[in-house]
Amino acid sequence: MWNSIAKLVIQYRILWIGIIISSTAFMGYQASKIELSYEIARILPAYDPIEKEYQDFRKRFGEDGSIMVIGWQSPKLFEIEKYKNLVKLIEDIKRLEGIKNIISVANLYELRRNDALKKFEVVPIDSKAIHTQVQLDSLEQKIANLKFYEGMVINHENNSSLIAITFNDKFLNSAKRIGIVNQIKKLATDFSVKNQTELHFSGMPFIRTATMLKVSKEMKLFMGLAILMTGLILWFFFRSVRFTLLSIFVVLIGVIFSLGTLQLLGYKITILTGLIPPLLIVIGVPNAIFLINKYQAELIQHGNKELALQNMITGIGLSTFLANVTTAIGFGVFYFTNSSLLVEFGVIAALNVMITYLLCILLIPNMLFYMGLPKARHLKHLEVKWINSFLSKINYLVHNQRNAIYAVVLVVVLISAYGITKIQVIGYVVDDLPKNDPIYSDLRFFEKNFNGVLPFEIMIDTKKPNGIFANQAQTLYKIKALQNKMRAYKEFSRPLSIVEATRFLYQSYRGGDGKYYVLPNVLELSKLTEYLQNGSASSKQFKAFLSEDKRITRISFQMADVGSVRIKELMDEIRPQVDEIFDPKEYKVSLTGHSLVFLKSNDYLLSNLYESLLIAIGLIAVVGMVLFRSIPVIILSKLPCLIPLALTAGLMGFWDIHFKPSTILVFSITFGIASDGTVYFLTRYRQELQNGNSISQAITKSIFGTGLSMVYTAIILFCGFSIFAVSSFGGTAAMGVMVSITLLVAMVTNLVLLPSLLMTIAKYQGKITV
Repeated sequence: MWNSIAKLVIQYRILWIGIIISSTAFMGYQASKIELSYEIARILPAYDPIEKEYQDFRKRFGEDGSIMVIGWQSPKLFEIEKYKNLVKLIEDIKRLEGIKNIISVANLYELRRNDALKKFEVVPIDSKAIHTQVQLDSLEQKIANLKFYEGMVINHENNSSLIAITFNDKFLNSAKRIGIVNQIKKLATDFSVKNQTELHFSGMPFIRTATMLKVSKEMKLFMGLAILMTGLILWFFFRSVRFTLLSIFVVLIGVIFSLGTLQLLGYKITILTGLIPPLLIVIGVPNAIFLINKYQAELIQHGNKELALQNMITGIGLSTFLANVTTAIGFGVFYFTNSSLLVEFGVIAALNVMITYLLCILLIPNMLFYMGLPKARHLKHLEVKWINSFLSKINYLVHNQRNAIYAVVLVVVLISAYGITKIQVIGYVVDDLPKNDPIYSDLRFFEKNFNGVLPFEIMIDTKKPNGIFANQAQTLYKIKALQNKMRAYKEFSRPLSIVEATRFLYQSYRGGDGKYYVLPNVLELSKLTEYLQNGSASSKQFKAFLSEDKRITRISFQMADVGSVRIKELMDEIRPQVDEIFDPKEYKVSLTGHSLVFLKSNDYLLSNLYESLLIAIGLIAVVGMVLFRSIPVIILSKLPCLIPLALTAGLMGFWDIHFKPSTILVFSITFGIASDGTVYFLTRYRQELQNGNSISQAITKSIFGTGLSMVYTAIILFCGFSIFAVSSFGGTAAMGVMVSITLLVAMVTNLVLLPSLLMTIAKYQGKITV
């Protein structure tokens, strides 16, 4: 079959080149329209109960992660010049398109009781009327008396304050968010410089914007580094500019196809799909290495270019095809996670691994056809002394020291197993960022002074219209009881709820004295209700906490980024207390919000990625059946790929690298790529057996026949994946280091352990005696 394919490729070379040129132009046009993803990545599948509750909450109350915060700490929060500048800053931010609401100490509201109209009036505190320090001191006292705002926009205990900026949902999930955030940051920075005050920025809109800007910047950085690194290594190997440029040129076309495919499938660039272009460069180049090495080896034997091109495709076509299939499987199994984030990554990566392979098979032979024959100096790399010496030592060990090899492998596995026991399974919302990153340090500022900025919501469904106020407002007192329970947990901020709003109203009803910031008794509550009729402006404030039929309400908290383990502990503690206060027969209480969705997403990904790895092992084993019909060979041939994974997991334990979605990706990806070496070796081994060689001879010729390209490939992959170590995202950096180490070890196991296992199997089958 591959003879026919080779003839088709070379005979119709002009047609193939024309098709590739036109399709590359089309895909390039599609790629030019690609956009960054500005929405929160949806990891949980739509049918998951936690995801359903979260989407129900968003449908009723809008986005829970729509608030950006700017905070500062100063022993003198209320200085007249600083306050005037703050008033101007608030006004400037308010004028920006896409801002829904803004609250700070410079634009608070108070409620006034109007007995004549039997209603409350929402009265803004006139910040523009403040002209002297005496007036400002008076305002400070008034704000201190408004207990509703304590812990929300100001913390008198540690002299800190914040500005809470709510984004319009339409702008929150669009590219315009970046421009808005940048304008806010510029205005705030001007305020910071003018007042010599250090500002801190956080909140989900800011974190998401800063993260996506890093993704965009790093995708370009990794593209440049991947091209530079692979180009230098290829030139070092081939000592030929044209072979180097040819290899880079082909994989860059593959990159264009990958971006075009993203656009055609309606996907956008996320923190994962942004890695695909540099990954394709690193993964695609080995195809070029195997093809060019085979071409040059053929030329050395007979010097006939057309025959060399024919034999290149015939000899390497099947092994490179199967190797790329195994790599594609390593990515493609993410499809089975049902997580849109991973499905998009897996589908695009798997599809374009095969497209890049196809481009190599079609372009490289035909481009070589139009190139002149390589000079003698370009062929010297095929006879590199140190590599031949290295391969000779491997061949000796395989034939004479197999027991020693197995002993070393056993020791490595045992040490790795111990390391695996030390691995922690934990994830944080911003743990991919280094500790000195401003996003990380600013988040810690808000956790210290306001208990965090990550949304956590409790949605209470009374199961009947007007249920919140029915039975003498029994639900309100239950909410108060739950809030009292939650106060014991320092991980949560002061809540925003209908109870807090009612306390604010009652304080105003009783003349504004802070001691009346309490939930009144039933009798007083009924009097208060009279003032909420007739379209009272204050009653409109309840819409943020109540459904229209007054059946459902919410309690909104902000919480610290305590990690997936602690969140799980908190939920296990809080859930029984919720059920104790709210009888599940009468109420449906949902614990939801971004923080809880993150926890479930973390657990969901980990469990599904384990399954994906098992699926990858099974599918790649099926690929092995194409080469051998022997079950022992198929099973044992997986060991050279699995042992590097075990070693990597052990190193993660020793180096305290946590298991989390970004790091566990390593295992499916590297298993697929590491299997390439197994495929290359087994394919050559089978060919040598079919040529009439003994098992021992076939092993020797396979080691020398594939060893050079496998070493070249391992160096390319090691250096290529190492570029990700410079990422500012901890998970991406860890992935780069772990994949690099795993693939280097996999090269050794495929060249040492795999042939040793084949020799041992043959010995027990009685086919050899040594």
